[in-house]
Amino acid sequence: MGNKTYNWAVLGCGKIARKFSNDLKLLPNARLYAAASRDYKRAQDFADEFGYEKAYGSYEEMVNDQNVDAVYIATPHSFHREHTLLCLNHKKAVLCEKAFAINKKEAEEMVACAKENNTFLMEAFWTMFQPSFRKALEVIQSGELGHLKMVRSDFAFNGPYEPQKRLYNIALGGGSLLDIGIYPVFAALTSLGKPESIKTITDFSSTGVEESISMLFQYPGGEMASLSSSFASYSPVQTEYWCEGGYLVLNTRWHAPTSITINRAGEKPEIWPSMHKEGTGYQYEAEHVMKCLDEGKTESDIMTWQLSIDIMETLDRIRKNAGIVFPDHD
Repeated sequence: MGNKTYNWAVLGCGKIARKFSNDLKLLPNARLYAAASRDYKRAQDFADEFGYEKAYGSYEEMVNDQNVDAVYIATPHSFHREHTLLCLNHKKAVLCEKAFAINKKEAEEMVACAKENNTFLMEAFWTMFQPSFRKALEVIQSGELGHLKMVRSDFAFNGPYEPQKRLYNIALGGGSLLDIGIYPVFAALTSLGKPESIKTITDFSSTGVEESISMLFQYPGGEMASLSSSFASYSPVQTEYWCEGGYLVLNTRWHAPTSITINRAGEKPEIWPSMHKEGTGYQYEAEHVMKCLDEGKTESDIMTWQLSIDIMETLDRIRKNAGIVFPDHD
């Protein structure tokens, strides 16, 4: 761990920023420095609750604070491009929540801005840094279970129908795909890569956003991925990797710290308990960001810019196949 202590700011003071802030406290080289919202009272209340030293009633004020080193962007994904460019153009390192953007074009613009400003940028895909997920990828990539033939992944919950809020609001990039469907898509891309073909079945809500979606990916070697997400029902929230010699399961709430079950053909299942010790699990991505900054990097070698662009490109392909349109961005 480096010697420098980094002053963190949160841009947006919602639910995800609360979880991130709690975990940021676990890192000795992270200082909870500033909370920023469009509503000063909201920012001040947030700062008081989590121990941030400053509160700002506008994002512009926060990025003009010379003491801010890194910004965690926690606003709805329809604002990610705008807020990321604002921070990068003020030379602030950025950890931007997923979905990274609304589409590939926006993601590419964000990456280009990071390059132009020689400033760090990474998508906050926290799953990539979970010990259980890292271990699962290691096992799959080692080939000890044989060739990977199928990925099956889901994420669903029965959410409240609130048309003006983020989940069902098309103006905010609503719908299950960009909010939670991105996780199963991520599971497929990180193990099988980009698919050759994509097929979807979609159910739309009355607000115009898709409420539930099933996705089937096909690959040149015959590999497949069966993926689904929904705001209308509950699901196991697990990911399975089916291989020639057995299968591996990232158990329920697979995207967060969890246990692993390995089923080898003809053998009893082997369960590996979670390696996670404290907090929710957001500290791993923040720790990685600060390690990159210590090393003078502008891009992560784990959650790379290309991976974020590939995710957005794949989501664009899914949306096109499913007929999902965001009028303000497409």
